[in-house]
Amino acid sequence: MNGIDELTKRATEMKENGMHVGQIADELNVSKETVTYLLTHAGKKTELRAPQDMSMDWRSIGESSYRLRCISDAVADLVLDNVEDVAEIDVVVGIAVSGIPLASVVANELGTKLAIFYPNKQLFGTENTDASGIFSHNFADAKGTTCVLVDDVITTGGTLTETIKQLTEMGAKPIAIAVLVDKLGKSTIEGVPVFSLLRTLWVR
Repeated sequence: MNGIDELTKRATEMKENGMHVGQIADELNVSKETVTYLLTHAGKKTELRAPQDMSMDWRSIGESSYRLRCISDAVADLVLDNVEDVAEIDVVVGIAVSGIPLASVVANELGTKLAIFYPNKQLFGTENTDASGIFSHNFADAKGTTCVLVDDVITTGGTLTETIKQLTEMGAKPIAIAVLVDKLGKSTIEGVPVFSLLRTLWVR
């Protein structure tokens, strides 16, 4: 079974288990367009070309609390190394779902509170695309704070753009984005600097 077949199999199983496109995209670390292609065209005769994308599988980290702790410490070190005044950070915002375990360790390392954001794609998938994501009331309130955003992978930047806009509307000040892998390759998103442990580069 090749890579595309494996991705298609996993995407199909997730769909059959009731997950919507946005959630599947988050699990596979690909765009929603790629998931749609996998579910409708992969393995079939079609003139439609697959979206240019790359799936990032970091289960070998996520399945081990020790490895997760180590890699999250490295993400925290990125923040310490790149944010001029770490003392001004009030809150670390973890992006659901996979950004949450990373953010909890980063918040601990930085000595800050932890806020959790559920983006639109986690709540609605491709439906209700105009609806906004929500902040969990079980964690810190990010309103009016200086904050750092933590996620696992940047694919299109859409989730982080959504988060930053909501934070700004709440009077918060996002000063950095820290991630494991940056597939987008932009130095900033909505004016907020991006720091990553790994960055992919397409050679065309």
